[in-house]
Amino acid sequence: MALHHPRTFDDLVAEGASAPTEGWDFSWFEGRATEERPSWGYARAMSGRLAEATAVLDVQTGGGEVLDFALGAAAPHRPPLVVATEGWPPNVAEATALLRPRGVPVVAVPDDVLLPFADGAFDLVVSRHPVEPHWGEVARVLVPGGTYFAQHVGPGSVFELIEYFLGPQPEESRYHRHPERERADAEAAGLEVVELRAERLRMEFHDIGAVVHFLRKVVWMVPGFTVEGHRDRLRALHERIEADGPFVAHSTRHLFDVRRPRP
Repeated sequence: MALHHPRTFDDLVAEGASAPTEGWDFSWFEGRATEERPSWGYARAMSGRLAEATAVLDVQTGGGEVLDFALGAAAPHRPPLVVATEGWPPNVAEATALLRPRGVPVVAVPDDVLLPFADGAFDLVVSRHPVEPHWGEVARVLVPGGTYFAQHVGPGSVFELIEYFLGPQPEESRYHRHPERERADAEAAGLEVVELRAERLRMEFHDIGAVVHFLRKVVWMVPGFTVEGHRDRLRALHERIEADGPFVAHSTRHLFDVRRPRP
């Protein structure tokens, strides 16, 4: 009978360090990490919005996975025009390969650049986890009566993991991305917030390889993260997981349903 030896710290770290990070496909984490999903089911809800729209813009599409799913679920009632933007070059390539067969062009637009589209070009703008919502641009490219439907990352998301590596963070940083602040910014841009929902969701990391891969994939969590630069903290966390079970953190998400008012 073959003996199955448990994977060592070095084995697990090597697995997490070698896994590809392009796109927003998180299937690699299956069996290694879990994250509770928001109750509103964003991708499925997006598909319903797509089925009712005529011209759609997906801002910061990542690898295009969410838009691809939503378009498939909306078929055969998909909108005639769908365009996506993405700012990170590896994701531009991933999204283009995934979305081209659906007839969706992916436009390379850095996150801090104005959208290269005409005023009132779209009746629906969607986005899942934008780096920053540019409310003035959303308002500009929407037709009067058009909708922005998006899921944002909320304040203090995964702070248990961030502070494990970086130590206590300033209190102000916990309120970055606060939904009420974003509501105020949206309203200041002339938009009407129809609905705003927020949830705090449990995450579990079952091995140190999952932590390594997560921090390589979501690079803004621990800026400058490298395995060698954080090896001591990684080893200590590995030993903690081995002794006590999964490392628990919490993500925060909020759902925006926003309308550009008619004159």
